[in-house]
Amino acid sequence: MSTGVNVFDTTLQKTISLLNDVCQEFGWPEERRHQAYTALRAVLHPVRDRLPVTEAANFAAQLTMLVRGLYYEGWKPERTPKKMHRKEFLDAVQSEFGLSVDGGAVRLVNGVLHALGSHIDSRTLEDIKQELPEYIAELLPRV
Repeated sequence: MSTGVNVFDTTLQKTISLLNDVCQEFGWPEERRHQAYTALRAVLHPVRDRLPVTEAANFAAQLTMLVRGLYYEGWKPERTPKKMHRKEFLDAVQSEFGLSVDGGAVRLVNGVLHALGSHIDSRTLEDIKQELPEYIAELLPRV
């Protein structure tokens, strides 16, 4: 399928590839891409909300145009960084995901960001780790 607009076709293909990688990370069939989308969103929003505005924007710049749209959806930069402890962060992820995975929200965060890691610059994940409190940064995959 083509939109006839190269930039849209490219972002669509890259986003499908990312969602397939999330599916693969959790052993889900590709037909469950909607679940992968939900997982991606559930992880990206609390990470975004915990980051300082500049770092949140730098992270967004690494995302595909389509994923960047879901990343920014509902964002209120004047309320960031939102201070939250590890449990609050994990509860936010789990609440937005709404389903369960083996390993819980910790596994969800690690798996989604691991899948995302092959689609963005590795320094970006390191920068994010530097900006997050240690009890959240330790949930991110090693780069």
